[in-house]
Amino acid sequence: MQGSMTLAQANTGNSGMFIIISIAVALFVLLFVVLFLASRYRRCPSNRILVIWGTGSKSSAQCFHGGGKFVWPVIQDYAYMSLEPLVIEIPLEGALSLNNIRVNVPSTFTVGISKDPVLMSNAAERLLGLTQGQIQEQAQDIILGQLRLVIATLSIEEINKDREKFMSLVNENVAEEINKIGLQLINVNIRDITDSSGYIEAIGKRAAAEAINRAKVEVAEQEREGAVGEATAVRERNVRVAEERALAEQGQKNAEQQQRIAVAQLEAQAVTGEVESKRDQEIATAEREAETIAAKKRAEQEQRVQVASAEATAVDGENQSSAKVAESNAELAEIRAEASRRSDVAAAEARQKIFLAQREEELAKLAKEKLAPQEIEKKRVEIEAEAKAERERREARGEADAILAKYEAEAKGIQQVLEAKAEGYRKLVEACAENPAVAPTLLMIEQLPELVAQQVKAIQNLKIDKITVWDSGSGGAKDGKNATADFLSGMIGSLPQVHELAKQAGIDLPSALGKVVEHEAPAPKSRAVADDATEGKPA
Repeated sequence: MQGSMTLAQANTGNSGMFIIISIAVALFVLLFVVLFLASRYRRCPSNRILVIWGTGSKSSAQCFHGGGKFVWPVIQDYAYMSLEPLVIEIPLEGALSLNNIRVNVPSTFTVGISKDPVLMSNAAERLLGLTQGQIQEQAQDIILGQLRLVIATLSIEEINKDREKFMSLVNENVAEEINKIGLQLINVNIRDITDSSGYIEAIGKRAAAEAINRAKVEVAEQEREGAVGEATAVRERNVRVAEERALAEQGQKNAEQQQRIAVAQLEAQAVTGEVESKRDQEIATAEREAETIAAKKRAEQEQRVQVASAEATAVDGENQSSAKVAESNAELAEIRAEASRRSDVAAAEARQKIFLAQREEELAKLAKEKLAPQEIEKKRVEIEAEAKAERERREARGEADAILAKYEAEAKGIQQVLEAKAEGYRKLVEACAENPAVAPTLLMIEQLPELVAQQVKAIQNLKIDKITVWDSGSGGAKDGKNATADFLSGMIGSLPQVHELAKQAGIDLPSALGKVVEHEAPAPKSRAVADDATEGKPA
């Protein structure tokens, strides 16, 4: 009885242990499954894209940004693509523009993988597994090609002036192409635009010179207006302003002359470049034709080898059958004649093409050495003539403005002097209101020095040795005196008044007119003495 109870207890204990072990194993398996499943759940950070591929996908790969996704073991796999931007340096040099000028456009492009579903799928197909360096190389090749294509559709003036249009075309073309590999254009930075010939720099200098010239003209106009206003008070200031304006015009003409010279030099360089390009094209064409002729010569050589082989075959036939010797010799002669004819024709054609190539080369050389310098000289003469005509027009305009300003200033000065004199005359008349006859006398006295000076000037160059007065004697004079006596007495009698008038005017009369001495008048001489003195003798 006790043995059976012990066996039952043992069976019960074994059953409990089995249950415990089973539960432990089940828990272990469950934990393993949970851990395994957790290890296959992949979360996607914000700066990456999760790419899952394998059986069960509708497309070649599934792309996810943010959140998480379960990756089935064995049948699926995964990888990440970074969304960090890539900075690509584009050292573009020698890109040919629309007007055949090579430009340098060093720039920096910032690109990155896009979060757009279509672009993420493109990136997963073409960029998955590549390093950043490899992605940059692919993007750099695409950007270089599109940038050259955009530059080829624009002239140098459009690239330099309309930067907005240039940047718009670059963004449009580059973005469209890099989207095909899943990249998105973030930013474009064109650092500088230059050209090897200096054309863009010359354009900038021309624009700066024009702006400076316009500013100088505006400043000169303002200074002229201010100077004209000030000229109403000060004549010297107007003269100074005219001089400054002339200097400003001279500086402007010098700047314009330098600008025209620079533009002429650039045009000459452009013409030279076009001639050299045409020459290179003709040389390349001649080289291709020469290669064609050489190929034809090689074909003729092969033909001659085949003819020689045919001749050997004919000789073998002669050795095999003497009956056909004559026929073989005839055929051989015909073959040789035909081959010689074809050879001569081919050689003549080759020589003709060589002569044509040499003729084209000589014509190109003549165009370069003779015509191109003449065209350049013609352009230079035209530019110099236009510059000279423009300079003469501007100089004439400046001289006319200066003369007009000078005459206006002089007219205003004379007007002020006349107004001042008129005011003085008015006050003089007012001062002489009680005795109006005094005013004309004073004005005459004022002008007396000028009148005397003009009279003296009129006779200063006359040389008078003597004065002879002829008179017939008493000549019918009423008082018994002749005309000479009347003339002398009248002249001598007027001398005191002349001396008095000259004294009041502050004028020194000539010594020949004598001096006025204040003393008593001498006793009159006798009539006979006076008559003897005035008789027709030389004075």
